[in-house]
Amino acid sequence: MDFTQLRAFVMVAREGNLTRAAERLHLTQPAVSLQLKALQENLSLQLFSRSAGGMVLTNDGAKLLPYAERVLAATAEFRQAFASLHSTISGELAIGTILDPEFTRLGLFLKRLMETYPQLSTKLRQGMSGSVLQQVRQGDLDVGFYLGQVPQDTKNPLHSISLTPFTYRVVAPSGWQSRVHGKSWEQLAQLPWIWTPPESAHHRLLTPIFAACGQQPRQVALVDQEPSMLDLVKSGVGLSLIRDSIAIREAHAHGLVIADAVSVNSELSFVCSAKRQHEAMIAASFTLIGQCWQLES
Repeated sequence: MDFTQLRAFVMVAREGNLTRAAERLHLTQPAVSLQLKALQENLSLQLFSRSAGGMVLTNDGAKLLPYAERVLAATAEFRQAFASLHSTISGELAIGTILDPEFTRLGLFLKRLMETYPQLSTKLRQGMSGSVLQQVRQGDLDVGFYLGQVPQDTKNPLHSISLTPFTYRVVAPSGWQSRVHGKSWEQLAQLPWIWTPPESAHHRLLTPIFAACGQQPRQVALVDQEPSMLDLVKSGVGLSLIRDSIAIREAHAHGLVIADAVSVNSELSFVCSAKRQHEAMIAASFTLIGQCWQLES
C-alpha cells in the first residue's frame, strides 16, 4: 500500500476539495488526483463522487476512511519511536506561543517532542504574534507561532510553514443586531471598538482595512489578550475581532452578535529564522508540528 495515496485519500476526505487538499499536502491538484485514481484502481472501489460542492465520500470511502486514518497515525508513531532510539537531539528549545493552547495544538506538539526527543527540554514564552516574530528574528526564541502572512526581511529572512487557515469575525455585544447586521467596514468604524497594540494580529489586519475606506475606528479600549477582548464585548463595551469558532460558540452561549457582512481571513504559521532552519533541534520541531496538524485535522 502506498502511503502517499492514503494521505491523499484522507486529506481530500477531510477537506472535501481537491484544491485545498493539494495545498495542505504541498502538492499540485493533478498529482493528488492521480494518487486518488491509483488508490481506487488498486482497491477496485470508488471512494469519492463529485458534486457541485466538491468531493464527497461514497459509502465505501466512508467505511475505509477511519482505517486509513489509523494506518497513518500508526505509521507516524512508528517513525517517532525509531527516531527516538537514534536521537541525539538535546538542549532547550525556546518556543513563542500565542492564543490558547487548544487552537495551536501546543499540548500535542509538546507531548510528541518529549516522546520523540527525551533529551530535549522546552521553554515557553507567551505573547502577541508580532512580539513572537520579533523575538524569533532576534534569536531570543528558536521557533514560534504567528498569525497572518509572514513578513519577510531580506536582512533576516524567516522560514515558515502554514498550519491552518481560519477566519476572524466581528463580534458585538448582545442586542446590537440592528447596529451591525448588513453593515460595511465603513459603517462599523462609527461604532466603539476594542483595539489592540501594533504587535497583535488584530491591529495588523484591521488597520489597512479601515485605512482603505478612509475611516478611523472609535477606539474605546486597548487590550492585548483575546479573553479580555471577549469579556469587554460581553460587557457591552464595543466590537472586536474574534476567531470564527469562538464567535459562533459565544453567539450561542451568550447571545453575542456576529456582523454578517464582513470577515477577515488569516492563517496560523510556525516560524524560525531561515538561517537556523536546518539546525537539528529546529528542523525536528517543524517536522513534529506539521505531523500534529496533518494527523489531527
